[in-house]
Amino acid sequence: MARTVIVDYDAGNLRSVQRACSEVGLDADIAAEPAAVARADRIIFPGVGQAASAMRTLRRTGLDEALRHAIAAGTPILGICLGLQISLDYSEEGDTACLGLIPGRVRRFAFDDPRLKVPHMGWNEVRVVHPHPVLAGIRPGDEFYFVHAYYPDPDTREAVLAVADYEHEFCCALGVRNYVGVQFHTEKSGRVGLDLIARFARWDGRDQRDREAAC
Repeated sequence: MARTVIVDYDAGNLRSVQRACSEVGLDADIAAEPAAVARADRIIFPGVGQAASAMRTLRRTGLDEALRHAIAAGTPILGICLGLQISLDYSEEGDTACLGLIPGRVRRFAFDDPRLKVPHMGWNEVRVVHPHPVLAGIRPGDEFYFVHAYYPDPDTREAVLAVADYEHEFCCALGVRNYVGVQFHTEKSGRVGLDLIARFARWDGRDQRDREAAC
């Protein structure tokens, strides 16, 4: 039986993610043990919190290496919010070296307009710029729920799957091989968020570019 694991590294929000999975028929276990992550057929890597603290926990528990092995093994992985951010190489939050699953950096919002507040909170339209099976159902005008002061900036434009606007355009979803990550909270985004989780539950770990190369 396929086993989905939600990674527990003391970063909160796990039960709401688990309930969202249950609502779309995905049976997901919360696990903090590297061995459980290693056995998983599918991994959800959520998070709410601070990058440096999260990385300390991941290193202390060995979950950092378990996640690196999982991405190398081709296990489908969904990063959400902080989980996405610390999947990159480096975060400006706390000057933190991160997991390095995806080449790139995490940057803090900085605005000329004093009316724009940080963190960015609330509903915002998400625009898909590169097709991907997990994002396939997102239509023009669909909005997702955001709460974040930092955003991902991958090294290559090809990794950017979707963008949103907060004074300037920023990457809000990225993907490389068997990894897809979103800056918004799928579990707080109503039906469009649940639909995204349902598509992840069916995803085989290949993106559109993999499929085209195989044809």
